[in-house]
Amino acid sequence: MAGSAHGHTPAAWTGVIISFIGFCIAGVFMVAANTAGFWAGMAVVVLGGVIGLAMRVAGMGMPKESAAVVAAREAATLKARA
Repeated sequence: MAGSAHGHTPAAWTGVIISFIGFCIAGVFMVAANTAGFWAGMAVVVLGGVIGLAMRVAGMGMPKESAAVVAAREAATLKARA
């Protein structure tokens, strides 16, 4: 997985960090038996996903690979296996 750089983008990191904070908020309020606080934390989780997607659309995510890159990777994989 280290060779693919999957998720190593500002969009991915920002979305995950905001969602993690939301899970922490929801967890604290779940233990405290506060329903409104729990749902507020879940709203922060959703907000993290929305912000991550918005950053990806703005160009801070991984670019899509061209057909040539995909074909070259497949050819290299087949050559390595042979």
